[in-house]
Amino acid sequence: MSKGLPETRTDAAMSELVPEPRPKPAVPMKPVSINSNLLGYIGIDTIIEQMRKKTMKTGFDFNIMVVGQSGLGKSTLVNTLFKSQVSRKASSWNREEKIPKTVEIKAIGHVIEEGGVKMKLTVIDTPGFGDQINNENCWEPIEKYINEQYEKFLKEEVNIARKKRIPDTRVHCCLYFISPTGHSVALEWWQWLSRGGQGSSDALTSLGPSLRPLDLEFMKHLSKVVNIIPVIAKADTMTLEEKSEFKQRVRKELEVNGIEFYPQKEFDEDLEDKTENDKIRQESMPFAVVGSDKEYQVNGKRVLGRKTPWGIIEVENLNHCEFALLRDFVIRTHLQDLKEVTHNIHYETYRAKRLNDNGGLPPVSVDTEESHDSNP
Repeated sequence: MSKGLPETRTDAAMSELVPEPRPKPAVPMKPVSINSNLLGYIGIDTIIEQMRKKTMKTGFDFNIMVVGQSGLGKSTLVNTLFKSQVSRKASSWNREEKIPKTVEIKAIGHVIEEGGVKMKLTVIDTPGFGDQINNENCWEPIEKYINEQYEKFLKEEVNIARKKRIPDTRVHCCLYFISPTGHSVALEWWQWLSRGGQGSSDALTSLGPSLRPLDLEFMKHLSKVVNIIPVIAKADTMTLEEKSEFKQRVRKELEVNGIEFYPQKEFDEDLEDKTENDKIRQESMPFAVVGSDKEYQVNGKRVLGRKTPWGIIEVENLNHCEFALLRDFVIRTHLQDLKEVTHNIHYETYRAKRLNDNGGLPPVSVDTEESHDSNP
């Protein structure tokens, strides 16, 4: 086209087809530390005190579930853990009364206050898990209960006019109680008895105790939806050598079966976390514990313990059992992380799947009662 000639319609249309170059997205600058250049005190560090005051005013929720066959001292251990009668149905019961076997999934709430900090504690007791003749799929009502709590939270969260503080009934921690006898030892014991007690019984003590198939199945299913902490119940029934061997065998079986217990390796946030948690995973887990909510006089001090013909087993004495390690782990060092992993990992996994599968949030009937009956 010659210079000075008017632009034709075709040329104009072609020019319209040429897209304008898009501006390049701004790349955010990396934050630069200027601590050394501050001209004076700002007060950023007071956020910790602000958070502490807010927590002291509002308190916080912590929901713990106990699972295991009857007779392993689940209720007693929880009472010992929080040094109060938190697992009892009626607060009027005294220490001397025998704890009844649980027959239903039931959430019992308490408010515990220490140092001005209030904790709304909910203890979820479970059925006599694994006590039936046929225990097939007996973990299903427990898994159903856990998912129902996620559903309740999700429904509150998506409400247009939602509550300022959503009630949190999600299970933050599941203590899974392992029998100190082990499946292999129990099987060998019955085989020895079936022979009329003939032959040496030395093999009974040399066997490395193992988990029951039911233990493995339960943890395989539930470790995907809740933080599982395995504990060896009634550890005072084993010698130190037997306890050490038991712990090694359980860790090995969990590893072989691909079962991740809390704290999960994939959730370690940094090298410090990894170092601390590796020590717990490789040395402490599963915690070999003894529970008791009765006090005795030992060397002029009142201690929680179990009285035996050969003396008092002190629950909080690390030379006697690992209860103190479990208590410190659950309450003093990892309580907040248990809550965060529940919210950021387990709940988010449920939420994403729920919304993705349904393309929204259709109404779902959820049992809102505190107690949840089931027939495992």
